[in-house]
This record gives sequence, structure tokens and C-alpha cells, in this order.
Amino acid sequence: MSRLVLSALIAVVALPLAGCDQLGIESPEKIAAARAAEGSAIGGACRHAGRAIEDCYSLNKKADKAAVFAGWREMNDYMRENKIDAVSPELEDPVQSAGGKKPAAEAPASATQTAKAPKDAKEPAAQ
Repeated sequence: MSRLVLSALIAVVALPLAGCDQLGIESPEKIAAARAAEGSAIGGACRHAGRAIEDCYSLNKKADKAAVFAGWREMNDYMRENKIDAVSPELEDPVQSAGGKKPAAEAPASATQTAKAPKDAKEPAAQ
């Protein structure tokens, strides 16, 4: 009798544990595979956009660098084999939009022109 109760108890406990994937509990292997797939997709997209791998790293700091490089290299090989040109990105300066800082070249002219003309310099003649 006790064997029957023990078997029933084990079955009752094991049945809900069999559906752990349905509860949203992810295994470390599943998380690592998702990070690798995401990094590969990021690298492929960067290569298709014509970005250098260093720019891709700086734009995606949280992505796994090895996976990003693998995706970039895979897309590079694919694009060479099929003679596909890179699609230029719509962002003017991807590093600027990621960092939020303006480069000195795009600063207003009044801020960059701090030097004054010498006092003895002649002004151009008005016509």
C-alpha cells in the first residue's frame, strides 16, 4: 500500500515539473543560445549596413562581441558570394546618435571662431 501511495506522490510532483518550459523558466543553455543568435543578427545587420565592426561594437555594447563578429563575418561572406552592395545607413553619424555628443566640426560657427583678426588688418572694401 505504501508503495502505491509513494508512486502516486511521485507522479503528482513530477507531472507539474515536466512543464517548466511552459512556466517561462529558461535554462542557461537557452539564454546563451538566444544571446548568440541576437549577436549574430546584430553583426549581420551591421555588415549589411556597411558599418565597420568597431562601429558595430560601439553601437551595441551589451551584445556578445564573438557572436557579433561571427554574424558580421557570415554576412560579409554572403554579400561577397552574391555580389550584394551595402545599404547605407540613414543615420548621419551613428556614433553621435549613440553617444549623444556633437563633434566639434558641427558646433556653431560662433563657438569655434574664438580668434579675432589683428587690429591693424584692413577690412575688405565694400562695393
